[in-house]
Parts: sequence; structure tokens; C-alpha cells
Amino acid sequence: MASSASSPLIGISSYLEQTRFGVWDVPAAVLPRGYLDGVVHAGGTPVLLPPVGEWEAGHLSNMDGLVIAGGADVDPSCYDATREPATGPARPDRDGSEWALINLAFKLGIPLLGVCRGMQLLNVVLGGTLHQHVPDLTDNTDHLPTPGRYGRVPVNVAAGSRLAGIVGERIEVHCHHHQAIDRLGDELEAVAWAADGTVEGVELPGETFAVGVQWHPEEDGVDRRLFEALVGEAGR
Repeated sequence: MASSASSPLIGISSYLEQTRFGVWDVPAAVLPRGYLDGVVHAGGTPVLLPPVGEWEAGHLSNMDGLVIAGGADVDPSCYDATREPATGPARPDRDGSEWALINLAFKLGIPLLGVCRGMQLLNVVLGGTLHQHVPDLTDNTDHLPTPGRYGRVPVNVAAGSRLAGIVGERIEVHCHHHQAIDRLGDELEAVAWAADGTVEGVELPGETFAVGVQWHPEEDGVDRRLFEALVGEAGR
């Protein structure tokens, strides 16, 4: 059952990180503000979903939409792969929590947007696998020039795709990832690519709104059309 609020409620997965604010340096649930601003700008109301507890259908029954945010590498054990040296530390709290959230979104018919790690986990949940270090394949660092700095990457989007209907067939995006999709998950379609062949966007065909992008639409409010599309779908 969707919410009865006039402003669609959009759940956004958040992180547990050591965080400094005021006089405190403590573990906290955090999320870059760009996600919140993107949802609010699009007419939605954001609700942070931390990776704690066990998510059940009743917990999301009032959510109108869901964003799986970017962040740490997905644990290779989630797709039966051996960890490679470049892969970051495992975050089982996020893997387990967000895995459950994605499956609940499918079960409840909640529109879903996966951002960066969120797209990768969407692919893994559907049975796909990941490349653990893109520079080993492409011989470039365009997608992550240095830690804490976004790469600017031109992306081509398949004509006629849902994603092309949202952002057009050519877009320059903010990227910050060293992993990417290898084998596509069941029923998932690749619909956007960088010049080096890296998959930058995926979606499920049909009426279900399940879209993933490898870039960061929340970054500095550069392009909020994906948030507008999600909130628009959530408000139907």
C-alpha cells in the first residue's frame, strides 16, 4: 500500500560510518545531501533507510519509491567470485540490507533507482556479476581519476530505452567507480555505455520502473532528471 501523502515518500539507503560533527566523532547513519536535495527538488519527501535490522514488506508498505545509493564495493562473495586485490573491504551490513530492499521493491511494485553501487547491487541481486577493477580492462582511469574526485564521462544511451526518454541519447556524467557490470542479471538490459564499453546504465523492460546508472545524478544538482522520473513514477 503506497503512502497517502501528497508528496511521494522516497526511501533512500544510507551508510553507517564514523562521522565527525560538532564535538562528536561517533558512528552515524549518513548520506550525501545531494540525494535529499534531488528528491525534494523533484517533489518528493526523502526517508533515510539505514542498514540495520531486518527489512520486511510492512516496513516499506508506505514507501512510494526507493533509491539504492552509491558507496562501498559489493562483496564478491555475493556473486560467487574470488576477491581481487583492488576490491575494497566488505560491508555486509549494506549488502544484506540493500539486497533485501531491492527484493522488497520488486515484490511490492515500488519504483526503484540504483545509483553507482546501487546499480551494481541491482545487477547482482538479479544474478549478474561485476568486474572488480575497471582500469584492468580499459587501461584508463576516466571513471575514477583520483579518490574524492569525479570523472566527467560522455555516455551514449540506447534510443527508445526508458533511460533515453529521461536523459536523452547523449549525456556527460559524473562518475566515481572502479567496478562495473560484467555479466548482466536476469532480464536486465544494458542501455548506456561509456566510450570504453563500460556499462553505465541498465533497466528492466516492461512497465516496472527499475533503472540503474553507474554515474552520480545527485552530484551538485548537475542533472536531477532521474530523481524527477522516479518521483513522477512514485506519484502515480
